[in-house]
This record gives sequence, C-alpha cells and structure tokens, in this order.
Amino acid sequence: MRNFKQVAAATLVLSAMAGTASWAQDSQPPAAAPTAVAQVTTPAAAPAAAASATTSTTAASRPPLEPRTLKPGDYIAAVVNSDIVAASEVVQRTERMRDEARRRGDTPTNELLHKQALDSLIDERVLVTYARENGPRVDEPELDRVVANVATQNKLSMDELKKRLAADGIDFRRFRENLRDQMLSERVREREVQGRIRVTDGEIDKYLDERQAALQDRAQLNIAQILVPVPEDAAPALVAERRARAEAALERVKAGEDFAKVAREVSEDANKARGGEIGLRAGDKLPDVFVEAVRDLKEGEVRQVLLRSGAGFHVLKLIERQSGKASINTVVQTRARHILLRPSEQLSPEQATRRLTEFKRAIESGRATFEQLARANSEDGSAQEGGDLGWVSPGSFVPEFEEAMDALPLKGISNPVPSRFGVHLIQVMERRDVVLDTKQLRDQARQALRERKYDEAYGDWMKDLRARAFVETREWLD
Repeated sequence: MRNFKQVAAATLVLSAMAGTASWAQDSQPPAAAPTAVAQVTTPAAAPAAAASATTSTTAASRPPLEPRTLKPGDYIAAVVNSDIVAASEVVQRTERMRDEARRRGDTPTNELLHKQALDSLIDERVLVTYARENGPRVDEPELDRVVANVATQNKLSMDELKKRLAADGIDFRRFRENLRDQMLSERVREREVQGRIRVTDGEIDKYLDERQAALQDRAQLNIAQILVPVPEDAAPALVAERRARAEAALERVKAGEDFAKVAREVSEDANKARGGEIGLRAGDKLPDVFVEAVRDLKEGEVRQVLLRSGAGFHVLKLIERQSGKASINTVVQTRARHILLRPSEQLSPEQATRRLTEFKRAIESGRATFEQLARANSEDGSAQEGGDLGWVSPGSFVPEFEEAMDALPLKGISNPVPSRFGVHLIQVMERRDVVLDTKQLRDQARQALRERKYDEAYGDWMKDLRARAFVETREWLD
C-alpha cells in the first residue's frame, strides 16, 4: 500500500523552481529575485568548497556549473558551504514575510524580519548543499521528464520554454540544476529524518491500549452543519461580515426555519446539497471541536451559539447519536485522491489556496473533472493516476490531511488543506471496513507514532546540519 509521505517525498515541486520567470504568473509562480548560485567559491567559502570536492559520486556526476556573477548593485549576504545567499533574496524574503505579518495583524520590527528572512535562506542553502553531496543520483532522463512537465504545466513547448527563460535572463542549464537541487533536497530530507525516528514496542503497546480504551462505548454521531468559511489571515472586516452571515443563519433556524433549507441556501460546505448532513460517523473520525460542541445536545437539537474553528463559523445540529462497542482491529480504510500544489518563494500559500479553490469550483460546476485537474496540475507522483492515492488505513497520511479527509462524505471535496508537503484539494472516492491482523495493526500503530515524531526529528536534524555547516554572514540591517 502506498504511503502518502512516500508519494509526496518522491516527487518534485514542479512550479517551485528558483528563478521561475514572471511570464508564468497566471498558471505558475512569479519570478524570484536574483538567486544565489551553486558552487560560488570565495576565500571565505574555500574550506567548504575544498571539502565538497573530495566526496560524493552524486556531485561528481553533475556537469560543472560556472559561478554566476551577482547583478549590478547586488552583493553577497551570506556564504553557506559552497553556495551563497544574495542580498536581493533577503530583501524579497523580508518583504514577503512582512506582508504575511500584516495579514495576521502583527507588526514585527524590521530587524526581526530581516533576521528571520536571512536565517530561513541560510537553512535552505544548508539543506541543498548537503543534499548535493549526500543525495541519491538524479539521472538526466529523470530530470528531462521533470523539465518537460514544467513546460507542459506552463502550456509551452520545450523550445518556447527555453526562449522564455532566455528572455528573462535565466540560463537553461542552471534552471535544470535548480530543479535537480530541489529533487535532491526533498529526497534527502525524508530519508534522513525518517532514519532518525525510533518507535519502541512499548510505545506501540501503549498506543494500542489507549486506542482500545477510547473505542469502548464509542458514540456514533450524525451532525449537520451550516458552514460560513473564513479565509486564513482574513482581515477583521471580513471576519465580522462572515460572522454576521452565520449569526443570521442561526437566527433563521432558531425562528423555526428548516435547518436543511437554510444549509442549502447559506452553507459553503461539501454537504450542503444534503442539507448540511455529514452522515453517521464515529466520534474519533470527526473533528474534536464538533464532538465537544454537540456533547450536551439531544437528538434534533441545534447548538444555540456559533462554533468558530480554523475553517470558519459553524451552526451545528445533532441529527442522531448511537453508542456501541468497537475493536481496534476493525478499521475504516479510505480511497482518496488529491491535487497537490507546493508553496515556494514563487508561489505563496495564499496563491496555492486560491488556485485550488478555483479548481474546486470548476469540478463542482462540471467544467472539469477532478482526475483531469489532478493529471494536469498536481505536483506529486499520484498525478499520473488522476491523484488517486489508493486504499489506506488510518495513520497513513499526515494528521492534517487525514483529519480533513475523514470529515468528508463520499464524493465530497475539501477546501484547500495545508500540510508540510504543500496545499491539497482532497476527494474521498470510497470507504470500506477491514479487519487487520496483529502484524498489520502494529505496523499501522508504528506509522502513526512515527508521524507524531516527524516534526521534532526534522527540527533536530536541521539544527545538526546548521551546526556542521560553514556559514559566514556579510551584511546586516542597519
């Protein structure tokens, strides 16, 4: 069975290449500022460059790249091993972080933003230089296929792609090497981080005991909702407008209007056609905030106050509650598909979210199918299968993806869902009950525990890489 983390990690962030030109703005990310160039050798960088010259068949297999000179007026902000960070990159990253802070309502100082921008760029260079020396070989035919995919996604022939890059002053050979770096970095990251994670038999025993205890007398809930979504980092005025819309819907229900009718007219949830009804689900397959919100409701009752979640404002009604025994050996497997877009310096999370929202509208209106859009746009290995991820058991996906998937009805389509791999549009195709044997059950528990430990392991690994790297900063914010 394919694991989503493996599917995503084995593929390239096609539209996230450094130096992507501005002509791709409509269908792909806009242009980056002048970027640092691989293998720039300065007196300060000489120790790292000398070390890298003695290692790695991967590096030796790559044709040498001549160092790119900085554009007039630009200069080196930091030397990282055998690579550099250009000052123009720091400026661009700082401005992007400033815009994101404004949307959150934060006002960090220029010095703090500058430091965070420089640190994030240094971390990226630390990772890519390590990946060049330690990553698996990326064969030329594989890289050729990736470049061809970039051209296809931008609706260009290969000759047209080369001409567009040349018009923007981007060397095609270096463009290819930037793509290679991204492939190496992602593969090395997953390999190294997963290799650090250890799960003991005792941890598995404890996890399974806790799950079995939680399933005893488990409640099955059928909840209906009216959802008024609120975009992430929405301005206060927009939040207030959405709250007012949700409160108006709640008042209509309180006044005696049919909940299903109001849901069909107001809700922006995938279940609106069914009057907002999600369907009978186990409590552990529903968002915790939903379960807690209806805990004291009787069947047929509507919660008298709005629920606010990360998705927006909810009006909730408890349709049905059932209790029953359950065993952890019986699991619900899901067959889902997704479209994955990878945010980058050139494609912000907001832009990725907007594109996926447009895809969802196109699918729901019948202008395109999920499979068509996945094949043409998804930036992972499932694209060739129309986004199909196959049958998976609980714990196979990253938590944020799995939570959104579990909340969907059959054929339902999620709103854009962010994860560490990017932003996803998810559709549930089928579900089935499966009885697992002891080995399968323990393997599932091990995978779920490994996922819990991933973020901490990744942070520790990056700290170790940074500590071993040669880093020299050459500029600061006055």
